[in-house]
Amino acid sequence: MMSLLLAVFLLNLAIHLINTLGAATLNELLWVLYNKLPTPTAKDAQNSARLKKEVVRLKREMNAVSAQDEFARWAKLRRTHDKAVAEYEKSTTSVQDTKAKFDKTANVLRWLGTNGMRYLLQFWFSRQALFWLPQGWVPGYVEWLLAFPRAPKGSISIQLWGIACASVISLSSEAIVATYVLATKRPDMKAGKQEQEPQAFKNDGATTTSADGEKEL
Repeated sequence: MMSLLLAVFLLNLAIHLINTLGAATLNELLWVLYNKLPTPTAKDAQNSARLKKEVVRLKREMNAVSAQDEFARWAKLRRTHDKAVAEYEKSTTSVQDTKAKFDKTANVLRWLGTNGMRYLLQFWFSRQALFWLPQGWVPGYVEWLLAFPRAPKGSISIQLWGIACASVISLSSEAIVATYVLATKRPDMKAGKQEQEPQAFKNDGATTTSADGEKEL
């Protein structure tokens, strides 16, 4: 059986990944994967994608034909394009309605599987000690804080362990991103090079030539 310590850590990791990627991105990915399966909406989604490509193709062909020089061909393409647009809008409306319901269901299931599960674990194991601290290792008020809200004094509660996991995951994520940026950033060839601009000579007692060709002291 999976350890409760590991379960809380993995749950916080999943929540962090979801928050980083974004709900909309995950819903879009799940929608694509859902339509790859033999589902009731798979055929409609594929048909909508096909019609979209057809509309784009006809639009390009229509723009490439001159309405004045080749009016008959342009008019035929226009009729075909308008018909394809009408079919695409009708298909898209049906698909979008289904996708809206899918997004709501995905949001509910995702919340229940992440934050809902976290709250359930925190409530169910609120009185359980995840692990114990050595006796006298920290002051009494610190032991009370680490056991907050209802774990035995001298132990680490599931709430504090969850906060610690979330903090470590967040800091590790930032460190990984910073390391990746520093490792992949290409050095600017122009960095450190100062542009040499003409500078006025400041000479004490030296002669300079004025605009009229006269020498000035």
